[in-house]
Amino acid sequence: MDELLASIAAKKQRLDAMRPVSRAALLALQKSYDVDLTYTSNAIEGNTLTLRETAELIEHGITVGGKPLRDHLEAVDHYNAVLWMRELAAKATPMDETTVRELHRRIVFRSQPEIGGIYSTLPRRIAGSPVVFPNPVKIPQLMKEYGERLAKTEPEPASGFDAHFRLAAIHPFADGNGRTARLLMNLLLLREGYPPVVVRPEDRKTYLDTLEQASMRDDRKPFQTFMHERLDATMGEYLSALQETQTPEAKPFKPPGSEPKP
Repeated sequence: MDELLASIAAKKQRLDAMRPVSRAALLALQKSYDVDLTYTSNAIEGNTLTLRETAELIEHGITVGGKPLRDHLEAVDHYNAVLWMRELAAKATPMDETTVRELHRRIVFRSQPEIGGIYSTLPRRIAGSPVVFPNPVKIPQLMKEYGERLAKTEPEPASGFDAHFRLAAIHPFADGNGRTARLLMNLLLLREGYPPVVVRPEDRKTYLDTLEQASMRDDRKPFQTFMHERLDATMGEYLSALQETQTPEAKPFKPPGSEPKP
């Protein structure tokens, strides 16, 4: 972990040294990342849209025949929630329980408006997982305490990852808990000058296994290590993309996996 933290710190120094970035380059880079963030976060929850299909929907409003309507609505909702997250990250507005509920409301705004920002009154389970979530009667108090702690979160990646785990462990909503936890985590990272972290579909098993271990064995080290590895990788990709935007022959940045397969 020490080497990982040193690598992240070195990349953060390089990133800070490259700022400020031109507004046009920054907006282009952010849009590519935000589409990728939407695709990956939805994909690990079972959404069937590919990265290209997600991009076509967001950029041109093109829907995909044969794909569920809900998958399209989830993509639009998540992308708009990401844009709101970026707006909030740029402000000094304190974060609390209301922030979490508003993030969730936006994430399910079109796909499941009836549950937006509303705590579940029913038991929640994840298929195939032995994790037992808190009794729904306890959710209001747990979330009140969570919001109070969130307002005092330390400005470091580990705290953002811990906020992700704790929200996922409470699992306050009927659906959309993972997407909300990841966006909240990235909101905290953005406020400290880090790029948003993407958890890719191919990492789904490791991601869920480490979350489960943190809950079942009270051992958060594997989850923290995994998320720091993802942050380190993301920062490497982000730095390379920024360097490309600063060269005359720079090409539009495309996130990994966006190229069509032969």
